[in-house]
Amino acid sequence: MKILFDKVGQSAKPFHETIDGIVLDGILQKSGYHRVVLHGEMKGNVPVSCNRCGKHFDQSVDMPLKLTISDQFVEDKDDLDIIEFLDGTIDVSFILQSEINTITSEYHYCENCRESDEAFEMEF
Repeated sequence: MKILFDKVGQSAKPFHETIDGIVLDGILQKSGYHRVVLHGEMKGNVPVSCNRCGKHFDQSVDMPLKLTISDQFVEDKDDLDIIEFLDGTIDVSFILQSEINTITSEYHYCENCRESDEAFEMEF
């Protein structure tokens, strides 16, 4: 879903986006001349692999999401949750896919490996 930056105003604009069973519901709201704030909630299950044994399993996701979106280049070392869409269009699908990619790139351990007392590495 793409939304024109100029179409987002002071009143909250709701959105709903789904990718691979992950749902992002929220609002977009203007917070400055070149800034929009996204308040949302991600829910669903993301398929991941255990980093220890390689077993595939679903990671449950239920998390709030708050991002600042800008339509111009921003150099702000204090706020790292800024996404720039320089073409004037906010791509909610891109944001959701980026968040899913972040989750899949983290370390995950299946239930068996989390509860295992066995050493991760062998000593020689």
